[in-house]
Amino acid sequence: MPKQMLKVARTAGVTRDLALDIVSHGRRGPGGTLRLGQAQIEQVQRTVGRTPEVMVKVSGGGRDSGTVRAHLKYVGRHGKLSIETDEGVEIQGKGAADELVEEWALDECRGAHRPKPAEGEKDTRAKLVHNIVLSMPAGTPPEKVLAAAKVFARENFALQHRYSMVLHTDQAHPHVHLVVKCEHEYEPRKRLYIRKDTLRRWREQFAELMREQGVAANATPRQIRGQMRQPLRDPIHHRVRAMRAFNQLDAQERDRRAAPSPSRFMRRKVLDALERWEGGGVSLDEGQSTMQNTRDGVTADWGATADALRRQGRQELAAQVERFVAEMAPVQTDAEQLARRWERDQNAPTPTRSRSPDSPNR
Repeated sequence: MPKQMLKVARTAGVTRDLALDIVSHGRRGPGGTLRLGQAQIEQVQRTVGRTPEVMVKVSGGGRDSGTVRAHLKYVGRHGKLSIETDEGVEIQGKGAADELVEEWALDECRGAHRPKPAEGEKDTRAKLVHNIVLSMPAGTPPEKVLAAAKVFARENFALQHRYSMVLHTDQAHPHVHLVVKCEHEYEPRKRLYIRKDTLRRWREQFAELMREQGVAANATPRQIRGQMRQPLRDPIHHRVRAMRAFNQLDAQERDRRAAPSPSRFMRRKVLDALERWEGGGVSLDEGQSTMQNTRDGVTADWGATADALRRQGRQELAAQVERFVAEMAPVQTDAEQLARRWERDQNAPTPTRSRSPDSPNR
């Protein structure tokens, strides 16, 4: 059944189309009242119960065989891990990446030999492969993540696009690196394109496959869960502190030290936010009205869900939905989130190392 759009009334007679996954698949009963099916009710239960969310992301893709070879070596940990192919064969060793590049005939793909653009120019070459990561939170059995990933790859790419995968367990969250050839095996002009809707569908599919493995898993957009932005990661703040400390040194001291190397994200987002916080540039709440409008739409959507659940006799679940909405964190822009974190860091007491009175002076 195609996705239905829910019209939510807005102020000043304006309406907005929402395609949120909680109620948009619900059926309309007599009088146009919304009625949720069992699948939608289970989705609501998982979301308000904060079931662990799956992650499916595209981490890039090689535009020439050398880049693809380097990535395959990386995911195979330079021969230490086995790489499983779409034919169910496991290959391992330092020559595994070269074997796959040759077997997939990447050098024969259209545009494979287009020259790399000069530094500073946009790379418009077509990708030869997509690098996809399927991940679950810490504590998930790695073998079940791999089992779900195998089914996911087979259902989406088998007999169409060559692929290989590697399970990584060296981090807290087990994840599978999936490398998929973009060019179709039997129709060279047909390619694999990944769009936002593709990722949404893949997340839902992977979550369902994890549940088939007996693992609680969910797939909902961040906005529905009350997360307007991705959380800022601690390494970003560590880099900010290093950059700020470096900038506060005098010129002679800066010449003696190596400047921290900020990422593009740091230059564009973080430092700009700090300048705003210190009183210059645009205010920190730039973009907040747009985010608040999105939150209002999400809240209205959840309200429609609670009303539908009550009409269907699901009183307790409706109350749980309302508590879930009430506990959503206030809307914050990236700049506000960073500035408040920075302010907390600045006001936090400096940790001191305790020492026994009998300890010798150093």
